[in-house]
Amino acid sequence: MLYRNLGKTTEKVSILGFGCMRLPILDGNPENINENLASEMLHHAIDEGVNYIDTAYPYHGTSAHTGGMSEVFLGHALKDYREDVYISTKMPSWLVQNKEDLNFFLDEQLKRLQTDRIDFYLLHGLHQDFWQNLVLADVFDFLDSAIDEGKIGYAGFSFHDEYEFFKLVVDSYDWSFAQVQLNYMDENFQAGKPGLDYAASKDLGTVIMEPLRGGCLTKDIPPEVQAVWNQAEDKKSPAEWGLRYLWNQPEVNVVLSGMSTMEQLNENLEIAERGQVNSLTGDELELYKKVRAIYQERIHVGCTGCNYCMPCPRGVDIPLNLNLLNDVYMYENMEKPVGNYKFLKGKKMSAGFCNQCGDCEKKCTQNLQITRYLAENVDLFE
Repeated sequence: MLYRNLGKTTEKVSILGFGCMRLPILDGNPENINENLASEMLHHAIDEGVNYIDTAYPYHGTSAHTGGMSEVFLGHALKDYREDVYISTKMPSWLVQNKEDLNFFLDEQLKRLQTDRIDFYLLHGLHQDFWQNLVLADVFDFLDSAIDEGKIGYAGFSFHDEYEFFKLVVDSYDWSFAQVQLNYMDENFQAGKPGLDYAASKDLGTVIMEPLRGGCLTKDIPPEVQAVWNQAEDKKSPAEWGLRYLWNQPEVNVVLSGMSTMEQLNENLEIAERGQVNSLTGDELELYKKVRAIYQERIHVGCTGCNYCMPCPRGVDIPLNLNLLNDVYMYENMEKPVGNYKFLKGKKMSAGFCNQCGDCEKKCTQNLQITRYLAENVDLFE
């Protein structure tokens, strides 16, 4: 396994992180983790050198408002492996109303994980809609105290908003690391590649989520996309194209993969052995551009993400909802969009909260029929 320093921290982390958002389940119930298989996968990953384990308060739950079973599972599964790994989990930022909430969630997560220290602790999914609540709750003082008391090792945040807000968050506190969504299709989505570069310029460690867009870049590959990949002299699987794009970049420290089968885990472990910086050729980098162009031709909604339609008086995150709709058309895959829509719904930011007032359409620079597209979201996802 290859390792990289996590920013300005003193820790060396495996370039492949074990993401616990999509553990194998039984009976289609997200709370019913297949603990035998999940434990076997986790222990095998650790034995092969994976030392960064990522989870969050709501993972493997039925709502963004309640604790899921992922942390509880890890508490049991890591009992004999605690000294071999770094645990990373996330505060449910959207549920915080005051400082007492901050302490409550951290203490509850320590109990669920059966540990007295969370190595890497993140504020989850930061967004402008609830950022002010965190600031008013003295979140920075809370993080300082938690570090001083040894409850957490390093403070970071994960992010789901626009680049300018990302810079504001980075500059607001002495963070150790940041987690952003990035893959070869999302260079300019949310914080994107500019966010990665900005975080690295501030010596923050960088953790990448959604490297394969929830499987969209590995499943049901369009024939015209596969034809481009076939042009490569060194043939690679869709998963390898996705992961190697990220590991090729020196600014990337660890890439999270949410694996639900042993086959996926073994494939990712094998790919990680070739995850060196600057290991892709110029010809291979050109293939990414061709594939990107093919997918972009499938865009259904011509939203540029300029955010002029925001804020919505009903709290709907319009650009994110439109992006989920594009996901369905571009990748012909419902799994990731459905999961993300459910998450937005839990935070009361999904299209279902739209009352068709039309305020967004008056401000849209692309003259899009936004309310019609939001209604399409509701039909698809609800």
